[in-house]
This record gives sequence, structure tokens and C-alpha cells, in this order.
Amino acid sequence: MKKATKKEIIQIHQLFIDKYSDAVTELEYKNAYELVVVVALSAQCTDKRVNILTPALFEKYPNPQSLAIANLDDVKSLISSCSFFNNKAKNIVSMAKRVMEVYDGEIPMNGKELITLAGVGQKTANVVMIEYTGANLMAVDTHVFRVSHRLGLSDDKTATKTEATLVKKFKINLHTLHQGMVLFGRYICKAKNPKCDECFLTEFCKTKESFKV
Repeated sequence: MKKATKKEIIQIHQLFIDKYSDAVTELEYKNAYELVVVVALSAQCTDKRVNILTPALFEKYPNPQSLAIANLDDVKSLISSCSFFNNKAKNIVSMAKRVMEVYDGEIPMNGKELITLAGVGQKTANVVMIEYTGANLMAVDTHVFRVSHRLGLSDDKTATKTEATLVKKFKINLHTLHQGMVLFGRYICKAKNPKCDECFLTEFCKTKESFKV
């Protein structure tokens, strides 16, 4: 696959910034605690599904204090429509316990500390900090991975390596780029039947030949 040129990277960068300057996550939350939970639950699950099930969860467990002492089976039942709900229930309860024991009930906004919480890997930590603090970070989910490969921005085989490549190539406004690439991949550059007729990056696409009928 052809790689994007330096000139194309600059153009793609600016087009994303122009198009998605006000973009934020579609996950619904009220505070840092809720944000960590919804991002953790959204792994391999749609934001729409997470937004449907979390109101009942947060009504019963509105803070780390209550979730830390929650009945695990009850938490499982509240998030049972979410993929991998058994593991996710264990993780968010364990996360809340650590937040109480180590961070006095406050979610740490530091990458190294966030990834010490159960169920929080590098991608989840980056998403939380991008959303909550506007941190100049990149997080690679399935949408960002797909878009970056189709645009010739990366040919890396893993999300972690793709993240490093995008950070190196774009450098600034990474939080806006992340949000923009997620939304672009979710609604336009979809895995199946991408909406090429609605795409504002057609001239940069390295894979459009494969989409022709």
C-alpha cells in the first residue's frame, strides 16, 4: 500500500482539524469517575449500548465509594447487555477499590497511574485524558486503526505501533485528530460499505480501488 507523503499528511491533518474542531466523545458521563467507567465498558462494545446501560449503573453506584463495595453479581446484572460483562464488572469494581485505597476516591489524571487501575490499558488511559483534559495524546481504536491504514498514514500491525506512528507524524492537535478519526471511521469510512461519496478525504485514500463495485 502506498504511504501518505509529508505534504499529504499536512493536508490530512488540517482537514481533520477543520472538520472536527468541536468533536467530543459520544459516550455520556458527568465526571471523571463516570468517564473511566464508560470508556472501560466501551471496549469492543458500541458507545450507544454503553449509554443505554450506564444510567442505571450510575444511579445505584454514583461514585467510587459505592462501586468499591458493590455486590459483583449486581454489577454484572446491570451491565449484562455489554460485551464481556463478567470481566468488565470485575474490573470496574476492582478499579473503584484501588481509587479508594490509593487515590482517596479521586480518579488520577496521569497515564502511569491510570493504567494501574483494573481494566485500564494505555488506550483507555489516553482516551480518558484526551476527553477530560484535552491532552495532546493519540488513542487507537478499531476506527482510528482502519482510517490510518486506508489513508496510508500507517502500515503497522498493532494499535500501539499505529499510535506511535500517528504521534510522530502529526505531533500537535492529537486530541482533536483522535476524536475526528473515531467519528470519521464510525460514520463515513466504515469497515463495510464505506460512504465514499460523503468522504472529504477521497483524494488521499490509498484503498478506494477495493471499494469499487
